[in-house]
Amino acid sequence: MSTFTFVFIGAIVLTTALRLWLSWRHFSHVRHHRDQVPAAFANQISLPDHQKAADYTCAKTRLGFVDTLIDVTVLLGFTLGGGIEYLHQFWLGHLGSTIWQGIALLFSVSFISGLIGWPLSIYATFVLEARFGFNHTTLATYLSDLLKQTLLGIVLGGPLLYAVLWLMDKMGANWWLYVWVLWVGFQLCLLAIYPTWIAPLFNKFSPLEDGPVKTRIEALLAKCGFTSNGLFMMDGSKRSAHGNAYFTGFGKTKRIVFFDTLLKQLEPQEIEAVLAHELGHFKRHHIVKRIGWSFITSLIMLYALGMLMQQQWLFTGMGVASSSTALALLLFSLAVPIFLFPLTPLSSLYSRKHEFEADSYAAEHADAHDLIQALVKMYRDNASTLTPDPLHSTFYDSHPPAAIRIAHLEAQQA
Repeated sequence: MSTFTFVFIGAIVLTTALRLWLSWRHFSHVRHHRDQVPAAFANQISLPDHQKAADYTCAKTRLGFVDTLIDVTVLLGFTLGGGIEYLHQFWLGHLGSTIWQGIALLFSVSFISGLIGWPLSIYATFVLEARFGFNHTTLATYLSDLLKQTLLGIVLGGPLLYAVLWLMDKMGANWWLYVWVLWVGFQLCLLAIYPTWIAPLFNKFSPLEDGPVKTRIEALLAKCGFTSNGLFMMDGSKRSAHGNAYFTGFGKTKRIVFFDTLLKQLEPQEIEAVLAHELGHFKRHHIVKRIGWSFITSLIMLYALGMLMQQQWLFTGMGVASSSTALALLLFSLAVPIFLFPLTPLSSLYSRKHEFEADSYAAEHADAHDLIQALVKMYRDNASTLTPDPLHSTFYDSHPPAAIRIAHLEAQQA
């Protein structure tokens, strides 16, 4: 085995051990605090609701534990187990050394990975979510979603992948810069067409009806100087009892979407406060910053790939005897998450900073008390744990833990 093989195996072992250890910590911490509602929520969350959230969190954590083990097994099977080399040779024999061979290789790895993960997805939807009263998805809807996602992946991903591999082959040493420009353009186009072309393939979007909620929202939008392409209610209850709200699109395609479940959960003033939080993300330029950061990151990653794909040890070290642009792209995409996992807290910290800023904006343009009430209801109705393990939360949570977030909002009221 080459030196990089040992490095790769070491990274897999360390990352897997860290993921499992974090899951164990989280499970133990939540179970330990299951039988007592945190003092800050004692008057708003009942003990049965708190226990349901703990049990739901522990069930998802156990499933995540299994998912981690499956992920590492699949990764080792594809790389050092010879799976990628076998698929490469198979398609090479049928399609020759062409771009289509590379596309077939990448799609087949994606398909096999999805197929292996399918049983866990079915269990999560129809067993775990159903056990806690959240699943509304029928088998017909599940299969329809799967078919649509697959077709979208082929229709949108196929041409993109062809263009990427062509640029990698034809543009010389600076191919990564051309691919990056293509990627940026593709992402911006996707953001533009998603609200009106892609999202409606999966959900029904209805204009928000006239009433107290719409009146409050329109007044808030006018107060904040925000214009959008409309206010919509999405039939989220078609799949789940979980509630949410979000912005989508940019420029003239911006729209505000509320899950029908959220509209049923909250009072008009609480919905207004939730929207004020979402407006805070827009007004504080969080969306643009995140898009910009993702573009910078992708540029760095593509440059790194451009350097590494010239090194034969990248291929042999991951169990592949052959070399090609498609193989380099595939191996790099498999290796990066393993080596960069320890940096995950930085991304989570950046996201939580934005959440605090959006909460502060909401407190300035709506009632902080109303946002607190809305959040507590969402924690309760979505069975979100109030007692996450601090270290697990540092790694994985894009939002601050409930107690810290509520305390921050209460400080805004002072």
